[in-house]
Parts: sequence; structure tokens; C-alpha cells
Amino acid sequence: MPTTESTPLLQPPRTKSPNRLRASSRATAPLHTKRQHTATNTDALLRDITLGFSDGLTVPFALTAGLSVVGSTKIVIMGGLAELFSGMISMGLGAYNVAITERQHWVAERERIVLSAGEGEDGREREAVLGVLGRYGISEGVADSLVRELSADEEAWVRFVMDFGMGLPEPERGRAWVSAVVMGGSYFVGGLVPMVPYFFMEEARRALGVSVGISVVVLLVFGFAKTYVTVRNRRAGAWGALQTLVIGAVAAGTSYGVVRWVDEVS
Repeated sequence: MPTTESTPLLQPPRTKSPNRLRASSRATAPLHTKRQHTATNTDALLRDITLGFSDGLTVPFALTAGLSVVGSTKIVIMGGLAELFSGMISMGLGAYNVAITERQHWVAERERIVLSAGEGEDGREREAVLGVLGRYGISEGVADSLVRELSADEEAWVRFVMDFGMGLPEPERGRAWVSAVVMGGSYFVGGLVPMVPYFFMEEARRALGVSVGISVVVLLVFGFAKTYVTVRNRRAGAWGALQTLVIGAVAAGTSYGVVRWVDEVS
């Protein structure tokens, strides 16, 4: 078809108007927020599992190793189970309180920022955002323009200040109960591992040997896994496995030595 002035062969690219750009960014904001919250929740879940399982492997293992000096598997089981349940409850309640405190802190900060933005007294928040942008090499003029654009929408401004200026992403609702169950349950599972031999063996000293063997393997595997999942480096994973094993060995050795010394003295 011949080219005419009314139908040019090369048409200029269509550009979105500022209104369309703003609408497009608002449409994608929920998706970004959802992904961000998913990543945050996954990190929190891994943290709870790591802390609970790590403490569960170390503390009950050290206690049962110390009690095995007495020579009675019944005493080891009774003492170990008592510590296991009390530790599980303590870890769960601790995780619950931390999650509740984080949520309360987030709500209080958000209410403060909303109030200051509504009254036009959000100078501190603006300085915080400008400081964050400045660390990434954004010029003062561009940063000022971005802050003005964001502050035109109060909801977007509050969300941006909370996520980036203050570094306080919204904690998931109901996270406290999940954190309590996960950390407490991880502690119980980790603490049950070194106690298994005492349920099936009558002699405490022999059960201790089997328990040590099982615990060494589990400590190495767990130490490697928790480090490798975080940094994706095998050398770092091996170092993490060694650190976890040393911590468990020191705790168990100290407990065993103290109880044996007390038993000999008395």
C-alpha cells in the first residue's frame, strides 16, 4: 500500500500517560506486596524451625548425657521428658510473645506515620526515605521528585515509608500462633532425637553411646542444611555443620562432666 501523509509507514511508539502509568503501578503493587510478604513469611518460618530444632538438639541432649551418669534409663527418660515439654512450652511462648510485640510495634509505627502524614508533619519520614535513596546513588533532585510523587497518595506513601524508610514490612496476621507452634514443635522433635535409645535400651551407658552417635550425625546434617539453605555454599555448609557439632558437644560434655563430678563427690 502506498505511503501517504495520513498513514505514515513508521509510526512513533505510543507512550503511556502519567495517569496510565500511575494506574499500572497501582495494579502491580498488590502482586509485589504479596510476593514480599510470602518471602518474609518463609524466612520467618525457616528461622523458627532453625532456632527450635537447634535448641532442641542441644539442650535435651546435654541433659540426658548428664543424667546417664546415674545409670538408670528411667531417670534419664523422666528428666529428659520433663525438660522436653517445659522447653517446648517455653520456646513456643517466647516465639508467640516476640511475634505479638513485632505486630504491636508495626501497628503503632503505622498509626504514627498516618497521623503525621495527615497533619503534614512527616519531615522525619521524608528524611529517612531520602537517606535510603541517597545510599543507592540517587541524586537529591530525583529523590525529592520521587518523594513528592509518593506523598501525593497517602496510602502509597505510608506503605513505602514502612517498607523502605523504616524497614518494617507488615507482619502476617495470626503469625504469632504459627510461630509458637512451629518453634515449639521443632524443639520437641529435635529434643526427642537423642532420647530415642533410652526408650529401647536398659543400660544408660550403652544408650548414651548410641545417643551420641545419632546426635553427631543429626547435628552435622542439620548444621550443614541450615547453612547451605541460607548461603548456597558447600564450604560454608561444612563450616556450619562443624560449628553446630562443636556447640552440641561442648554442651553435652559439660553437662556430663558436672553431673559425674557431683556424683563422685557425693
